[in-house]
Amino acid sequence: MIIANATPDDLAHLLAFRREAADWISQLGSDQWSRPYPADRLLKTIEQGTVFMLRDGEKTAGTITLTPEAEEGLWTEEELAEPSLFVNKLTVSRDYAGQNWGGQLLDWAGDRGYRAGAKWVRLDAWTTNEPLQRYYLGQGFEHVRTVLHGDAINGGPRVSGWLAQRRTQEAAHGITDRTASPRPLSA
Repeated sequence: MIIANATPDDLAHLLAFRREAADWISQLGSDQWSRPYPADRLLKTIEQGTVFMLRDGEKTAGTITLTPEAEEGLWTEEELAEPSLFVNKLTVSRDYAGQNWGGQLLDWAGDRGYRAGAKWVRLDAWTTNEPLQRYYLGQGFEHVRTVLHGDAINGGPRVSGWLAQRRTQEAAHGITDRTASPRPLSA
């Protein structure tokens, strides 16, 4: 498997990939990702170089977005002062499910964060998706807190407010990395 930056040409594929994931999640009884993701926002993140594609030849096995910016209203000022990378939109194709590609993408993210000087890889998950939360805990993440309507830092109510983090570290993730070296982060 190879990981590479997504390009604008990947936009339609990524939107379809997300719909596939949303349909699967819906079959499991969750409303996560039930609203279509705005194409213009996704294109902006692709152009910023923060969307990555896990490729198996011509097939896309997964995708992950990894940014130094947190979703507004989730993390405290003290937490934001610590150099971190934030995982978003981690998705693995149903054709590759059950093969730990999600775990390997998270290990790749932790390794990339380590090389960038980040202390943490952080994420937020759907507050009602307990199987997903258990998945992240099983991947070594620690639950920090759950931000609900009325509790949100800086006033941002969230349905995706289950916060978790894990320390960055060098990792043998098993993915051939064709991305540029990460930019160094500063505290």
